Amino acid sequence: MTKTRFCLVRHGETDWNAQHRLQGHTDIDLNQRGLAQAAQMAAALKTIQLQFDVLYTSDLTRAYKTAQAIEKVFGVSAAIDPDLRERHLGALQGLSTLEAPQLEPDLWATHLSRDLDHNLGGGESIKQFAQRIHGGLEKIRQRHLGKTILLVSHGGALDMMYRLASKQALQAPKAVAVPNASLNWISHDSNSWTVDRWGDTSHLEGLTLDNLDL
Repeated sequence: MTKTRFCLVRHGETDWNAQHRLQGHTDIDLNQRGLAQAAQMAAALKTIQLQFDVLYTSDLTRAYKTAQAIEKVFGVSAAIDPDLRERHLGALQGLSTLEAPQLEPDLWATHLSRDLDHNLGGGESIKQFAQRIHGGLEKIRQRHLGKTILLVSHGGALDMMYRLASKQALQAPKAVAVPNASLNWISHDSNSWTVDRWGDTSHLEGLTLDNLDL
């Protein structure tokens, strides 16, 4: 039996996170708080002497800048993978959670209902998003069987990975928080996925913010 372990990290905070604004594929940079979270997370990984074989990151700036903090501390280079991006939220991208119900009431209601096939006006459906995330994760697993992979991605993407590992239905309500710069562990034993530990923010000294892009 070959166990492959993933330590999943959500990117640090952005101004749009703080404004409760939906990001999706919009390429928003980390704010100062997010940079501090990334630095704390990377230092914490060094303190606990985390052993990992390879580092992956989404290509969006907020994830890559978070991965750069790890690169700096550990002296490694991250592999960039667009499959690890957040869900494309279509016409809802750029709207806050207060604006969306007013400006796009039908799409917002569809979004909250977790309609699996709706693309939210030019974005990705939940089914398409799940297929992309699951395919990307499996591709990385097959490439690094038996290894420990450190992976930096997004709240919605990590929620999708949690659903895969916990066998939670795609249409089910969100079951776990995905705080900025949190550490989340899943593994695969050659037969199935397992959630090992989730939502660890003990290293962040109160700088966390829960995910909004679901």
